[in-house]
Amino acid sequence: MALTKEVKEQIVKTYGKDAKDTGSVEVQIAILTAEINELNRHFETHIHDFHSKRGLMIKIGHRKSLLAYLKKNDLKAYESLIAKLGLRR
Repeated sequence: MALTKEVKEQIVKTYGKDAKDTGSVEVQIAILTAEINELNRHFETHIHDFHSKRGLMIKIGHRKSLLAYLKKNDLKAYESLIAKLGLRR
């Protein structure tokens, strides 16, 4: 259920400022979104996996706090990121 190294590198290239920019808020949100989407696909077949559901809720809460931080500090980056990721439909 974890993202592969290649997928994470692609996310960092897409959303980061350079290839080694793994700590910026945008990259962290994009990685969490990919992990959340993968867990949601997992739950389509494994409905009763309650331990992973707890992990999903933790990831959603972490992404929510990072989004709030980005919205507070850089509104333009927040708006462009949610448009790219398809959040807030």
